[in-house]
Amino acid sequence: MVLNSTFSKVEEALYDANLLTKLDFSRSITKFSPPITAINTGETWLKVRPLQVGDYDRGFLQLLSQLTSVGNISRDDFLSRFHKMKYSGDYFVTVIEDTRINQLIGSATLVIEHKFIHGCGNRARLEDVVVNNTYRGKQLGKLIVATVTLLAEFLGCYKMSLECKDSLVKFYTSIGYVLEAGNGNSMHIRYESPTNHPS
Repeated sequence: MVLNSTFSKVEEALYDANLLTKLDFSRSITKFSPPITAINTGETWLKVRPLQVGDYDRGFLQLLSQLTSVGNISRDDFLSRFHKMKYSGDYFVTVIEDTRINQLIGSATLVIEHKFIHGCGNRARLEDVVVNNTYRGKQLGKLIVATVTLLAEFLGCYKMSLECKDSLVKFYTSIGYVLEAGNGNSMHIRYESPTNHPS
């Protein structure tokens, strides 16, 4: 939906944006200098939010193409996948928008797996983390990862896992993730006492 100077229409989001207001960044191992959070990014033009239906036109797929091959995805393909993810309730694609140019500049995906182990607990996976090349060095990679890491804890997951390249091990270690011995570059972070908020 198009925003104009008089009215702004609320776009359909992948998940409830109010979840981001409930994250306690004081619990994050990641420390920001100057301090920033998903709600107070330090820049009025930077907005952290859930993926929205209009993000097809805000460069979401082009952003992902900085990470890996995306393919030729039509708007209908995008919307179909968006709605499948939304209605499953297990996908939390979180993005950073530069509102000055109406373009996405960062993204990370939290996927929740439902387990029988850990008392039928939920395990989270961190996937598809990317920040636009021209915005690197502004703490945005740490911000998007810290946001979805805290979101997984808030949603009651007992652990968040990821796989990364050798060159990114140091980055994820600085955020609190640890390597799983004997398992390549698989890393995880465990939550001491999941809050068990409904997802």
